[in-house]
Amino acid sequence: MRRLPVYLLLDVSGSMSGEPIEALKNGVQILVSTLRQDPYALETAYLSVITFDSSARQAVPLTELSAFQTPNIAASGTTALGEALGLLATRIEAEVNKTTAEVKGDWKPLVFIMTDGVPTDDWSRGLDKLRKVRTGVIVACAAGHGADTNVLKQITEVVVSLDTADSSTIKAFFKWVSASVSTGSQKIDQQKEVSGLGDLPPPPPEVNVVL
Repeated sequence: MRRLPVYLLLDVSGSMSGEPIEALKNGVQILVSTLRQDPYALETAYLSVITFDSSARQAVPLTELSAFQTPNIAASGTTALGEALGLLATRIEAEVNKTTAEVKGDWKPLVFIMTDGVPTDDWSRGLDKLRKVRTGVIVACAAGHGADTNVLKQITEVVVSLDTADSSTIKAFFKWVSASVSTGSQKIDQQKEVSGLGDLPPPPPEVNVVL
């Protein structure tokens, strides 16, 4: 079976402490419980969580939805977005099955990045590594006014912003992510792939598209 890999890159730096980090945990739980109710997603979507503060780690390897467990997330440290992008590239290389002459590999991974700050490391080095691997749509979300949309725009053309990093806006973002993954799963059922923002459901009012 060809899987639809979905990678979440989540900023858990110190500035996310309090309401934002709780909202992030709840958002991941909402995402998983929503997708588990979608037969297309349940069949094809596999989910991984990479968190980053002063360093980056894979909190959950690529896992089928039925077995996914929300990781314990705490906020501390700085914003090693570059390291997270590099780790994402490494994990995609290791976890996503490539197409060969004999078998069709997995579908292109969907990537959702959420950050509330400015990278504190050399993000361009991580981006160089990521560009060498095959990905589908990458969506970057700037949560609150502290995030640098100019940096995110250089990572992907699909950038959205939240006016605040509170529970209602973060929840709205994750509901949109789950709708986007569902759309990707349904397209796969028709042997198609999501290729840009136009293929995704329209974002809710809390999620602003950055042009």
